[in-house]
Amino acid sequence: MSDGQKPAIAMSRPVNIAIVGLGFGAEFIPIYQRHPLANMYALCRRDPKELEKIGKAFGVEKRYTTFEEVLADPDVDAVHINSPIHLHAPQSIAALRAGKHVACTVPACTSVAEAREIVKAAEESGKNYMMMETVIYSREYLYVRELRDQGRLGRIQFVRGSHLQNMYGWPGYWEGLPPMHYATHCVSPCLAIVSGEAEFVSCLGSGRIAEPLIAKYGSPFSFETAHFKVRNQDVAGEVTRYLFDAARQYQESFDCYGSKTSFEWQLTEHDDPVLHLGGEEVQKVKIPDYAHLLPESIRPFTTKGVYDMTENAHLSFVQGSGHGGSHPHLAHEFLQSIVSGRRSFPDVYQSVNWTMVGILAHESALRGGEKLVIPDFRGV
Repeated sequence: MSDGQKPAIAMSRPVNIAIVGLGFGAEFIPIYQRHPLANMYALCRRDPKELEKIGKAFGVEKRYTTFEEVLADPDVDAVHINSPIHLHAPQSIAALRAGKHVACTVPACTSVAEAREIVKAAEESGKNYMMMETVIYSREYLYVRELRDQGRLGRIQFVRGSHLQNMYGWPGYWEGLPPMHYATHCVSPCLAIVSGEAEFVSCLGSGRIAEPLIAKYGSPFSFETAHFKVRNQDVAGEVTRYLFDAARQYQESFDCYGSKTSFEWQLTEHDDPVLHLGGEEVQKVKIPDYAHLLPESIRPFTTKGVYDMTENAHLSFVQGSGHGGSHPHLAHEFLQSIVSGRRSFPDVYQSVNWTMVGILAHESALRGGEKLVIPDFRGV
């Protein structure tokens, strides 16, 4: 299919950012405030008391309690969406159609139909859409990317991701969620490292969660594990995901096997990853920080969050070990893409493809592992 997205138009001034959703979203407020390409313009939260509290704390005067008010403001250039999952696609589509650039937390959508609509809205508006996938800007991923770019990996032969997380205690809409419906943290690094998209997927479910959890989404599985083929490449990947009823420490991991060097993520928190250098030669490595890739004003945010790590810390930030220092890298990439008039990484096509791996993987699991083709959304 042809690529139907219009060329982006560069901007010659700072980008007026509106953040929608101020739980996890608040982590990005000071990053945008200190970024030379951004103006932290507006905040949106339904609860007016919490909105006022956060607005005053960070000195953001423009505040909205509805998403519609944000879109109606002509001075908003871009929205950063941090809403519950079921709102990601509808809000992204509405924002693109309102002429706003969109950054959206994961996953991008929950169905093939929503994926098509996001792509259509991005193509017709000429605005950027970027799924804000933390793992592909984590220091661990950036280290593997550096190995790739230096030629130290050699030919990439196989990729594997795993996201193991107990979701008890999270907001109610998470209860019973199919594991692969939130799979971008393990899928995305596998496809990003080969700059690719998935062609098809096959998945098996395993185990059974508590009966009260099953009823909400009709998904019985504790684990789901999938294989996918990279489109137009001779590379395949494997991803594993669980949300409930297994004894395992939190882990977002990514393994990359090359002909010269292979990288394997550590098995437990605070351990070090391993490089396999051929034969029996193995080397544990200390992953460096990559703050030097960022403007100096936002470099401190690779090693600390907005909130203290006690009562105010967002649960995803605590469980995810600070998301590998990815937040300032994500904001920087989004802003750079807008100001320079180029696509973001990931762009809209990659974002929906990487999301669809998980959505169709779950459908495959319900069908006993049937191979399902992932649409090519270009030119929809």
